[in-house]
Amino acid sequence: MRQKLPQAAVSSWRRIAALFGLVVAVGCASVQTTESGTVGVERKQTMSTLVSEEDINKGAAQAYTQVLDDARRKGTLDTNPADAQRVRTIATRLIPPTGMFRPDAPGWKWETHVIASNEVNAWCMPGGKIVVYTALIEKLKLTDDELAAVMGHEIAHALREHGRERASSAVNQSIALGVIGAATGAGQGTMDLAQLALEVTLNLPNSREQEIEADRIGVELAARAGYNPHAAVTLWQKMEQVSEGGPPAWLSTHPAREARQRDLEVYAEKVMPLYAQARR
Repeated sequence: MRQKLPQAAVSSWRRIAALFGLVVAVGCASVQTTESGTVGVERKQTMSTLVSEEDINKGAAQAYTQVLDDARRKGTLDTNPADAQRVRTIATRLIPPTGMFRPDAPGWKWETHVIASNEVNAWCMPGGKIVVYTALIEKLKLTDDELAAVMGHEIAHALREHGRERASSAVNQSIALGVIGAATGAGQGTMDLAQLALEVTLNLPNSREQEIEADRIGVELAARAGYNPHAAVTLWQKMEQVSEGGPPAWLSTHPAREARQRDLEVYAEKVMPLYAQARR
């Protein structure tokens, strides 16, 4: 059964299509953006030739600067030095294993920051731009293993270029594709790359397939970094508890609870030898 997108998500799809501002026949390419890894992620992805990796990464860098500047003005950026250092330390351990999936990834211009917010959330923009919100750490009382599970999951989205894939889907479906107008106020044929990166990172939901891939790659990254991959399961259980029996809004398109926990348990167990090796 096809799931109806929430209105906010539909608006995001339309804004992304409008960002391109051209009536064109969109070319597509079928690509495998990562190596399969021990967890075996091998799905071929469809990318529009209008949405290049270079453009997405450039837009992400611009958008990340905007988010940080806004948080700095509000006095919410890295307000707790201990939290900021904790996130940075975990990222430092997670980044080297990204090379198992993409040889270029360890060389990305990685950044990590913590923003004070009541929202239980975290994200990683294309190119390795990470933000963790304080509520995620504080409300869920995360262990380092559980925080690594969150961050590994979000990093996996960047490795697999899921944001670029979602932008490509919007273009390929030709939702409101036409001469650019009031959505951006830019001229025909131009693209607001920062806005595009914000839309695909913060507004458009990931597909269930993308979430499963991020779960599986995430547990492998955590295991290779010496974090217990089974923490991904306890993380999910804590998310349910804080959300009164249901997943948070940002997980609304994730796989069903029981199926997801089973999948996490299977793949966490599969990468336990990597965890054992990393702990030696």
